[in-house]
Parts: sequence; structure tokens; C-alpha cells
Amino acid sequence: MRIFPIFCALLVLVTALAGLTAFARPAAAWEPPTGPGWKSMVVTATAYCSYDDQTSTHPYLGAWNDVMVPGSKAIAVSRNLIPMGLGHNAPVYIHGLEGEYRVRDKMNRKWKNRIDIYYGRNEKGALRWGKRRVRIYWKPTNEE
Repeated sequence: MRIFPIFCALLVLVTALAGLTAFARPAAAWEPPTGPGWKSMVVTATAYCSYDDQTSTHPYLGAWNDVMVPGSKAIAVSRNLIPMGLGHNAPVYIHGLEGEYRVRDKMNRKWKNRIDIYYGRNEKGALRWGKRRVRIYWKPTNEE
């Protein structure tokens, strides 16, 4: 009867070790999007949250009247990037971050060559991001 608890403990240990080795493996290398129509450039990237002091009087409403949902992959762009094809809903990939982001907001006119990554209500995450220079890749849209 003492063998069963030992067997269960070993099974839990082996399962845990198998899970840890999955995390120890290097992640797949990040590949920029390729193909016709994709553009890229280096911009300054900051982060913002849905708080009154970081946005307008409507912290969950983007400049194109999109409702900003915490957890969504959205960015704001400086207005000088919009004529380059970074208009409303343009797909954007940010080097070093997973997944596709969408342009959902515009930044103040004083900023140039800049994006602001939406962090919902995660102020600690936004502060951790800080201010960085990153390469972005986008497929131009005609929407302004």
C-alpha cells in the first residue's frame, strides 16, 4: 500500500519536470512579415493606459471612436505616420512583441515618428515598457 503514494509523487514530479523543460526551450525566432506591400521603420515606442490623466476625457475611446478594450493589441500613432499608411486599423508588427497590433488611436500633434502601445489598465506593465526605439512593420491602409 505504501507504493501507491510514492508512485503518485513520482508521477507528479515527472509531469512537473516535463512542463519545465517545455519552458526552458528557446522560443521560435521572431520573423518579420514579408511579402509585397509591407513597410518598416524605426520609431520611438512608449506605452499608455486607460486613465483620465493619460488620455482625453474618455479613456476607453480612441480617436476613431474605437472602444479600447483592455487586453486588445492596439496602438496609437503620431499623426505624421498616418499618411505613410499607418491609418485606422492598419496591421502592425512590433519587433520583439508577439502578434499583430492594430492602429486604433492617434497621438497628440506634438509627437513625431512615435507609437504608443495600449496597456489597458496595466500601469505597471506600461511603466516597465518605458520608452524604447523599435522597428515596426505595417501594411499600409488608405484609411485616415
